[in-house]
Amino acid sequence: MHRRSCLALLALAALPALPALAADAPALLLAQVYRPGLALQDYWVSEKYDGVRGFWDGRTLRTRGGETVQAPAWFTAGWPEVPMDGELWAGRARFSHAQSTARQQQADDTAWRQMRFMVFDLPGDKGTFDQRLPALAALVEHLGQPWVQAVPQRRVASDAALQALLARTVRAGGEGLMLHRGASLYRAGRSDDLIKLKTHEDTEARVVAHLPGQGKHAGRMGALLVEMPTGQRFRLGTGFSEADRENPPPAGSWVTYRFRGTHDGGLPRFASFVRVREDMPAR
Repeated sequence: MHRRSCLALLALAALPALPALAADAPALLLAQVYRPGLALQDYWVSEKYDGVRGFWDGRTLRTRGGETVQAPAWFTAGWPEVPMDGELWAGRARFSHAQSTARQQQADDTAWRQMRFMVFDLPGDKGTFDQRLPALAALVEHLGQPWVQAVPQRRVASDAALQALLARTVRAGGEGLMLHRGASLYRAGRSDDLIKLKTHEDTEARVVAHLPGQGKHAGRMGALLVEMPTGQRFRLGTGFSEADRENPPPAGSWVTYRFRGTHDGGLPRFASFVRVREDMPAR
């Protein structure tokens, strides 16, 4: 490797680790990735909605990163003084609308009329998920607001049935499935209490730096140096549009990338950029 390139990479590797999410970010239950052999009889299954995670703390609607969502007053009018965990969703294949609407500093009433809050849990309830489900359904029914909906849950008997349901959901424009252990309490962090299943793997990393391009990409961004929540860093160089390379995501911002498994050391294989996560603020 050229000496200058080696020095540049060493300098980037020496950069300090990026800070975590904001201190006021809500403590949310997060999903692990599905693996065959899971005891499916223990889980409820629902669609994975491609929107913006929304957390109602009893007074304020916030994103996963802790930012306040400036929803119109009518959208949250009458909501209970108990926490609700859900997804701000604009419908299948409409993530961009959901993200841009949730990020508005001045609510666009027309845009919000196309949004729904899909509630999938009650974090303040001390019961198991089996027990929380009827309480959630009763709460949403009592609200009587068509833009607030309880996420439908079902049981699946076998892995074959689960994969068939996944295929039908994706064909219809859905993102994937979520599996929630019925006997679990609401605990923040990642565990097998909540599992996500998609036709591909994806996750988030934070941008550390822009790496210069070469050849046809000379003079603009060639790749991003990104950092995983584990602190590991890698070069993300594919999946970008021409516009992305001209105006790359700023350092400190979060991006979603798609990948196919991991190397022995934990780094993703065949990682490819998907989009910027504007609901996870740069720090």
